[in-house]
Amino acid sequence: MFRSLARQHTLKQVASRMAVRNLGTVVADSVGPKCYGGTYTVTLIPGDGIGQETAAAVKSVFGAAKVPVEFEQFDLSGFTPENDKLMQEALASLRRNKVGLKGILYTPIRLGHSSFNVAMRKELDIYASVAHCKNIPGIAARHKDVDFVIIRENTEGEYSGLEHQSFPGVVESLKIITRPKTERIARYAFDYALRHGRKRVTIVHKANIMKLADGLFLNTCRAVAKEYPTIQHNDMIVDNTAMQLVSKPQQFDVMVMPNLYGSIVSNIGAGLIGGPGIVPGANYGREFAIFEPGSRHVAKDIQGRNTANPSSLILSSVMMLRHLQLNEHADQIENAVNKTLSVDGIRTPDLGGSQSTTDFTKAVIRNL
Repeated sequence: MFRSLARQHTLKQVASRMAVRNLGTVVADSVGPKCYGGTYTVTLIPGDGIGQETAAAVKSVFGAAKVPVEFEQFDLSGFTPENDKLMQEALASLRRNKVGLKGILYTPIRLGHSSFNVAMRKELDIYASVAHCKNIPGIAARHKDVDFVIIRENTEGEYSGLEHQSFPGVVESLKIITRPKTERIARYAFDYALRHGRKRVTIVHKANIMKLADGLFLNTCRAVAKEYPTIQHNDMIVDNTAMQLVSKPQQFDVMVMPNLYGSIVSNIGAGLIGGPGIVPGANYGREFAIFEPGSRHVAKDIQGRNTANPSSLILSSVMMLRHLQLNEHADQIENAVNKTLSVDGIRTPDLGGSQSTTDFTKAVIRNL
């Protein structure tokens, strides 16, 4: 009897933590991200291109705001050999800490080297990519009142990595869509809409051509939608989605889609609100969460110039802080970034300004 009561108490505690977690991990909430003496340990992978510069900005802001987070940093690169020890050490750190902050790793366009970004998501089953595209006051954009969330299945689709040459000059690339993983991402999208006060979920697909694969995705999402009678839903073919996004983006609220479509749509979304430098993102699984820019650009062309916009990684770290329930620190940093951009008008070159990464970071710190 006492064991039963103790178990019920433990389950209530776990359920309580799950209720406040920002639609992130589930199983891991029973043990939680690593926290000792009130300080969380987070795996940091700066990434390639501008990654070191934007990660340095995050660390400076966290230090100034006295955020109770310590980073375990791994300078992993997409140029690193595929079976490098550092990759395994970074994965071990993520498994240990449950939470990571990450820049974008370069993926070479050549045979024999898969994407480390994709490998991490598959290895840790981080299945839900979330990118929030919203106008920031004062930032010039083609449209006003843009505010939609892209939820992308992270582990299958065209990113399954199953390709082979069946005959010289003939390559077959397999797109994998499964009912269990589609149900999982669909429920995530509708749960997200329900918990964040969103009204509609749009299912993006190409079922008119890929009748089996995208047909399964569409029909599975429709079936899940019936479980959420208070949330409206519609569906849209992906090419029409692209046109609708650039002509009337205000119609979208939450969007759910397979992997490749999510990559394309998130880049369109970034273009609508001012560029990839201001789009935060997160990747959630049942046990682990990795936070990274929502529009996945390495920006190798401006590496080392001190002109990168660190906003996307800083705002991704804000999402991380909310996941860790450090909401006061999250609000403080988010408000400082918004004031720097909207009130002070401090802009890096990608937003039409002339300030450096260092200038921008110092301005954010002043506004904390």
